[in-house]
Amino acid sequence: MHESVKIIPLFTIALIASIAWFIKPDTIELHSWQTLILFLATISAIMFSIMPMGAIGLLSITLFAITGAAGAVSSKKAIMDALSGFNNELIWLIIIAFFIAKGFLKTGLGERIALLLVRYFGKRTLGLAYALAFADLILSPATPSSTARSGGIIYPITQALARHFNSYPNDQSRHKMGAYLIMCLSHISDITGALFITAYAANPLIVKFASGFGVNLSWSEWFIAASLPVLIAFFFIPIALYFIMKPTIEETLEAPLFALTALKEKGTLCLNEIIMLITFFGLLALWIFGSFLNLHATTSALIALSVLMITGVLTWDDIKGEKNAWDTLIWLCALLMMAEFLHKLGFTKWFGAIIGEQLYVINSMHWIFILVALNAIYIYIHYFFASGIAQVAALYVVFLSVGTTLGIPIYPLALLLGFSSSLYGSLTPYTHTRGVILFESGYVSQKEWLRAGFMINLMNQFIFIVVGLAWWKMVGFY
Repeated sequence: MHESVKIIPLFTIALIASIAWFIKPDTIELHSWQTLILFLATISAIMFSIMPMGAIGLLSITLFAITGAAGAVSSKKAIMDALSGFNNELIWLIIIAFFIAKGFLKTGLGERIALLLVRYFGKRTLGLAYALAFADLILSPATPSSTARSGGIIYPITQALARHFNSYPNDQSRHKMGAYLIMCLSHISDITGALFITAYAANPLIVKFASGFGVNLSWSEWFIAASLPVLIAFFFIPIALYFIMKPTIEETLEAPLFALTALKEKGTLCLNEIIMLITFFGLLALWIFGSFLNLHATTSALIALSVLMITGVLTWDDIKGEKNAWDTLIWLCALLMMAEFLHKLGFTKWFGAIIGEQLYVINSMHWIFILVALNAIYIYIHYFFASGIAQVAALYVVFLSVGTTLGIPIYPLALLLGFSSSLYGSLTPYTHTRGVILFESGYVSQKEWLRAGFMINLMNQFIFIVVGLAWWKMVGFY
């Protein structure tokens, strides 16, 4: 067996799932139970990293087809059920965004944007944090991988800046500015990930799951809902972290010169960068005004990708070589397919009613207090997950079902849980690949990370509950 497969965890999960397959509780329907077993086995495999996530997704799709878990009456129906996740426009929107993000990396436009912001706003450490944050914000609409935008584009610049000011990892000099900038990078990425459907790979899952409860959100509607609380959190995060991490260097007068030197080395804008820039702004315009033009967001993304390929900014080899995109396609489709069948077969409604009955005591409370408690539970469960997307797949629909059983209006419930699915990303250093990259840089200790993660998340919860609920009421979401 290949060395990338963890044999013991794989067979342990397979053994437990095989036993559970034949001990169905009387209160649950057979096909709901079988789908649940395969779904939980998939989530467990992802959490324990027994194989690459794409391979886990492919294995799950195969097992789903073989067993006909959803109740298929023929082999053809079984394979059609197993492959149904690929017939989802939102997943393809995310995958196409991965390809478009490749353009920022290949042309160097993403790095240039970050350096320009440092050039003009980086005279103080706080200004430097905002410059890097704005670079993340600009790149996020077309970069669903925070690992790509934070780890691949912005982190190298951040690390170079810290070293330029003699702030090195794994010693006390990290407190000069490196630790502060790294934590800002992580928490800002959570916030920008909540602002756009296309900024975080879990967002299309959230939109699809929410639609099963009558919450239908377009790209622009998601942006409108997220905009005000996200922008407020975006403003306060660097300031709050400034007091939490306490960087000892306050002025960074050499940073603009550092950026200017790097920009001179890059030279003037090349033709591919100009095409990338125009295409990017054109795509944003289509996403914002697409409803007036009768263009779906995924169609708009296909137009942008086609332009980049026709002009030679991206080649077909670039598309074929974007492994993260193809990997994401497989496991996202597998998770979405099984989660949708759990909903169609009535499991989530049944489970939500069971939990709701156990929580009947709090039914007399106002729904806002119940929402606050439910959202907090959803967020802090993340300490036990090694993947943010795995938690969305496993728990988002369950919490929606529980919340509706307890009388919470569906729109604020779906929106708050959806945005919290991005906000919990920096609670720990091990729940996202981006977090692992930033933590392994050596600038932040685990204790510092956990303390800052808890405090910033608490602030974000307050902002999204107080400002978010008022904003969503004002713009007519409930």
